[in-house]
Amino acid sequence: MGIRLLRGRKRVLWSALVVVVVAAGVGAWLVFGTSSADPSTQSLTAKATSGTQRQTVSASGTVQPAHQADLEFAVSGTVTAVLVDEGDTVKAGQVLARVDDALLRAQADVADATLDAAQARRGEDAGSGASDTQLAADDAAVVSAQSRLDSANADLDHARLRSTIAGTVAAVGLAVGDQVSAGGSSDGSSPQDDSDQPTSPNAAQDDQSDTTTGITVVSTDRFVVNANIAAASVKSVKKGQQAEITPVDATQPVEGTVTSVAAVAETDDNGAATFPVSIEVTGTHDDLYGGSSATASILTEERENVLTVPSQALHGDGNTTYVNKMVDGKAVRTTVKIGTAYGPQTEIVSGLEEGDEVELTGFTRLPGGDNGDNSGGPERGVDGGPNGGGGKFPGGGFPGGGSFPGGN
Repeated sequence: MGIRLLRGRKRVLWSALVVVVVAAGVGAWLVFGTSSADPSTQSLTAKATSGTQRQTVSASGTVQPAHQADLEFAVSGTVTAVLVDEGDTVKAGQVLARVDDALLRAQADVADATLDAAQARRGEDAGSGASDTQLAADDAAVVSAQSRLDSANADLDHARLRSTIAGTVAAVGLAVGDQVSAGGSSDGSSPQDDSDQPTSPNAAQDDQSDTTTGITVVSTDRFVVNANIAAASVKSVKKGQQAEITPVDATQPVEGTVTSVAAVAETDDNGAATFPVSIEVTGTHDDLYGGSSATASILTEERENVLTVPSQALHGDGNTTYVNKMVDGKAVRTTVKIGTAYGPQTEIVSGLEEGDEVELTGFTRLPGGDNGDNSGGPERGVDGGPNGGGGKFPGGGFPGGGSFPGGN
C-alpha cells in the first residue's frame, strides 16, 4: 500500500512539472514570439533632403550701453554749478557743470591784447619800410599771440563741462565747491571719454566702486553684448559675423554683429579658458537694459542646398561609410561619402540623391502604431537596443535557440 501511495505521488509531481513547463513555454511565446515573429513589423525610414544648413557658436554675457562717456573737466578750478542729476536725459553738447572762469577770462583778455599789440607792431613796421627780417619777426609774433589767444579761449570754453554723446546721466561725482584739476586734453575730450568705444562688461560696477570726479553719460537706445565663448570655438568666430541675441528681459531675440574677438583668453570661475567677444546690437531698442544677461548664437557658417540624412542612418565598415537605401521595399547597402555634421543631420557628399529613402538603424514600426508603442516614440526591446517592434531573445526565441515545448 505504501508503494502504491509513493507511485501516486510521483505521478502527481510529474504532472505538475509538465503543467509548469507548458505554462512557461506559452508565456514566453506570448511575450517574445508574437512581436519578433510578426511579419508586418517594418523598419523606420527617412528621406534624404536638401536645404540650408547653419553652423553656430553659443556665447553668454551681459547687455551694456553701446557708448559711454566718462567726462572730466579739462581745466582746473572750483565747481560753481552742477546742472544734472543721475537719470537725467541729455543731448550731445549740453552743458552739465561749470567751474569758476574768472581767471580764465582774464588770461583770455591778456592774450587778446597781446595779439592786438603784435598786429599793430606789424602794421607800423610794414608802413615804415622795415627790413624783411623785421617783418618776418613781426609775423612770428602775430602767429604766437594768436595761438595763445586760441588756447585761452579753449580753456575758457572748457570751464563748461559738456556731454559728448546723447544719453542718460549714469553717475555724478561732482558737487558745488569741489576743486578739480585739469584731466583732459586741450580739445576738451578727456582721456576717459569712451563715446566711440563699447563699454566694458563691468562698466556699471566700476562706476560705482571707483571714486568719480566727473559725470558719466551712457547711451540708452544702442547696446552691445559683452560675451565669452569657449576656447574650442574661437577660431571660427570672426569680426563681422551675424548673431542672434536673446536677452533675458526682452520680448523677442534681436540681431547683432560681432565687432571684436579678443586674442588673449580669460579664465572663468571653473578654470576654463574663454575668449571675450563684443557683439553690437543692430538698430535702436527701448526694451533692453544695461546690465541684463543675454545669450547669443553667432552664425559662423551658412550653406545652401546641402543634402543631409539623419545621422542614425549611417553605418561604418572600416574606412567605408554606408546607408541601407530602400529599393523596392528592400534595404540595399549603399556606400556614401559624408561631409559636415549639422546637429542630428549629416551631409551626404555623394552616394544619394534628394528624395532617396534610407533605413534608420535600430528603429522599427509595429502594425497599428506609428512607432511601435502608444506614445509614438521608439521603445527599447529586451536586447537593450532601440526597437519599435520588441526585441528578440539572444540566440532565438528562447535561450539556446530552443523552440516551443512539444513543437518541432
